[in-house]
Amino acid sequence: MPPGPTQTIPSPRHAISSYFGLAFALSWCGALAVAAPHLLRHEPLPKMTGIAMFPAMLLGPCVSGLVMTYLVDGSRGVRRLFFRIFSLRFSKRWLLVLLLPPTLVLGVLLVLARFVSPAYFPNLFLFGAFFGVPAALLEEIGWSGFAFPKMRSKMNAWNAAVLLGLLWSLWHLPVIDFLGVASPHGAYLLPFFLAFTLAMTAVRVLISWLYTNTGSILLAQLLHIASTGSLVIFGAPHVNARQETLWYGAYGCVLWLTVCLLRTVTCGQLLSHHRRF
Repeated sequence: MPPGPTQTIPSPRHAISSYFGLAFALSWCGALAVAAPHLLRHEPLPKMTGIAMFPAMLLGPCVSGLVMTYLVDGSRGVRRLFFRIFSLRFSKRWLLVLLLPPTLVLGVLLVLARFVSPAYFPNLFLFGAFFGVPAALLEEIGWSGFAFPKMRSKMNAWNAAVLLGLLWSLWHLPVIDFLGVASPHGAYLLPFFLAFTLAMTAVRVLISWLYTNTGSILLAQLLHIASTGSLVIFGAPHVNARQETLWYGAYGCVLWLTVCLLRTVTCGQLLSHHRRF
């Protein structure tokens, strides 16, 4: 049932900070729990342990989104949240946006393979399509279902999307050295993280654009799947840390060019047409 008249309801500003505090705490503590046996023995983290940390992080955004939705909007808000997840009330032309990540990933890698080094030639790891599914289904309940709408109520949608993208990138920090194939990244870890942040912030703007125009968390989840899946399916399997940093940076630049093009085509109104559910 909705919060009663004597129950303290977080203000929108405090709700946003509470959401991120809870999401980061749950996710990073989950990652730490997985890594703890090796850390306590002062051992370097094996690749598989690093990969296993990521599933442990996924409940953070999901649980935080559900908890904060209930605290702020009550049970009715939770019902609306699930409606936005399962509703198919959107124009099917928006499904074409899902082609952006695989097209851009393939395009960047093929250009780099042709003009820079054959090491950039894309992979075809089809099973990688499933890697983004749990991440997208759970994370977007929090990022698109709670965080972005509440942030948009306090600032313009463009700033909200960019800030959320930066925070989303930072959320990946415990596992950043295990993303991609050139792990560990050694001296290129910071440049790789910056290139990763450049790309993921642009992806978040695209997800926010899709959500703003459709009100569909399902579409946000599908674009997240397309983004993560494309990186895993096509990611160049033989690059070193320097090369991986370069290609993530190039991909990030192409993503931002795409965002700027969409913003120009929409006359600066990329994130202004908010569909309400």
